[in-house]
Amino acid sequence: MTDHGNHDRRHWMSTVAAGAVAATCGASSIAAPPPPRPVAAVVTAYERGLHADVLIGKILEGWEQKGGPRPLLTLSSMYVDQFTDRDMARAMAKKYDVPIFDTIEGAVTVGGNSVPVDGVISIGEHGTYPRNEKGQVLHPRRRFFKGITDAFEKYGRVVPVFNDKHLGPVWKDAKWMYDRARELKVPFMAGTSMTVGYRKPQIEIPMGCEIEAAVGVGYSGLDIYGSHALDFFQWHAERRKNAEHGVARVRCLEGAAVWKAMDEGIVSQEAFDAALAAVPHSDGDVRKQKNVTLFLFHYTDGLTGAVVMLPGFSRGTSIALKLRENKEIIATRFDERTEPRYPHFAWLLKGIERMVHTGEPSYPVERTLLSSGILDRALTSRIKGYRELRTPELEINYTAVDYPWAPKPKLTSHPPVDM
Repeated sequence: MTDHGNHDRRHWMSTVAAGAVAATCGASSIAAPPPPRPVAAVVTAYERGLHADVLIGKILEGWEQKGGPRPLLTLSSMYVDQFTDRDMARAMAKKYDVPIFDTIEGAVTVGGNSVPVDGVISIGEHGTYPRNEKGQVLHPRRRFFKGITDAFEKYGRVVPVFNDKHLGPVWKDAKWMYDRARELKVPFMAGTSMTVGYRKPQIEIPMGCEIEAAVGVGYSGLDIYGSHALDFFQWHAERRKNAEHGVARVRCLEGAAVWKAMDEGIVSQEAFDAALAAVPHSDGDVRKQKNVTLFLFHYTDGLTGAVVMLPGFSRGTSIALKLRENKEIIATRFDERTEPRYPHFAWLLKGIERMVHTGEPSYPVERTLLSSGILDRALTSRIKGYRELRTPELEINYTAVDYPWAPKPKLTSHPPVDM
């Protein structure tokens, strides 16, 4: 089965036609868009509002999921791990003539004996999966990546892969995925939509700045939303001078120990106050909040990172920073917008589109490898009596890139998008 579907052909033909019209009209200064590239999707579950819907749905139905402009990608195939009673995968597959395969290899090969797609989107999020003793939901991200890369190895072709959210979730799986990608030279990206979504307010964190203090605030579950908070935090922290060389020590604290760390100056009270003020939150004294957890981590260059999780009190994700060149602390939050159809996922998909067309990651997967490792080590500290853990495994070196966030780049721009 090598046909990518009538929808793919219509999309390609309309793209070519648009380019022909521009050329006929003498619009030589307007470059025709490149042809759409086919991708496969490997997902845990596909319901309205889940990550499969707001990512894959944008490929099928446009950036706003109601027709109109869409990414220069087409969906050739799907593998779905769990079909729920609210499943959309079968209906969408039928509507858009996209085959669903019962194996990951089938999806990657579109039922054939080669890899005809130019990218794979792996969404190991949502669905019903067990938790371990650390409270991590054991989403099958490693299993998905193994199935995808085994198909690459079997059929002798490697294409870019995007992994939704953090790697792992346990460290050994996160590191295995990273090492496997390097072994096979897979262009690999991962992470949360928060790093490319809207910010409020817009603040400038120049590349190469000197960060003296940084404190983040997160909300909801330590595993599921801690990954968002840490990835968002790391996007900002990696912009500092001479970064990134990783994290040397990680510790988790809870309850009164969190406030003690602030009182002793280990965590900047001023930066925490600014980060909390940047997000909607409950009234009252935050120090009386029962559910408070601190992820405390020390970078190898001496910067202390701190993310305070406030489920039930905070209603958002933020960060506050003290830059050496600024007298005042600056803060921003991820501005979560629900309409049209969770637009931050459109900008995440824009980064994926760019990688599929260029064959190069839009930003380093090492950022998410590091934030995944911090989260796993913090949750390990939590069940080991809040001990500080030395983390030579997290001394991860990489060079940050100045990739934009919403509303840049324009969704209608043609890949490759200039950064």
